[in-house]
Amino acid sequence: MCTGKCSRLVGLALVTMGLACMVANVLLMFPNAQREWTPGKITLQVWLLGGLLGGGLMVLCTGCSAVRAGGKGCCGYGCCGNRCRMLRSVFCSVFGGLGAFYCVTVASTALADGPLCETSDNNWESPFKALNESYLRNEELWDLCLNPPKIVLWHIVLFSILLGLGLLELVLCGVQAVNGLLGTVCGDCRKAADREGEGL
Repeated sequence: MCTGKCSRLVGLALVTMGLACMVANVLLMFPNAQREWTPGKITLQVWLLGGLLGGGLMVLCTGCSAVRAGGKGCCGYGCCGNRCRMLRSVFCSVFGGLGAFYCVTVASTALADGPLCETSDNNWESPFKALNESYLRNEELWDLCLNPPKIVLWHIVLFSILLGLGLLELVLCGVQAVNGLLGTVCGDCRKAADREGEGL
């Protein structure tokens, strides 16, 4: 596959994932899709904005740069314009990789600590932090959280989405960094491919 076409595909995937991360982070700000718990009853990891800033905006910049790198350069296919855009996409991929890593770190910590919720003694705390066993697979422990309703499931699902998307973004940013380097050094092969297509 040409470096230009690969860049466009990776860029479009990163843009889609970045938007999904932003949506997931926004939903985490409204537990159980209710506004009454915001802002005082939200866990710290939600306010660290791992999905909104890291896996979202930072990766969106990388995705847009990759899509542009896969387009025509300032003076046509396979020219200096494409090579410059490919080189810029390499630096943007490093930036996006840092954002994806931040998203993964925040999501992992959030899943390990559990949600902030109201317990039976009317205290707002993270009851799963001090437990020796994981609450993720033991649904009986979820009853420790009384409010917001279904907060444990909400927390697990959305932060798992952020974790999974963050890992995929990290891989794709690495792919684009390598692809961008190849496009910078070797140029864009789409011109030859387009000519072959026209000959057919």
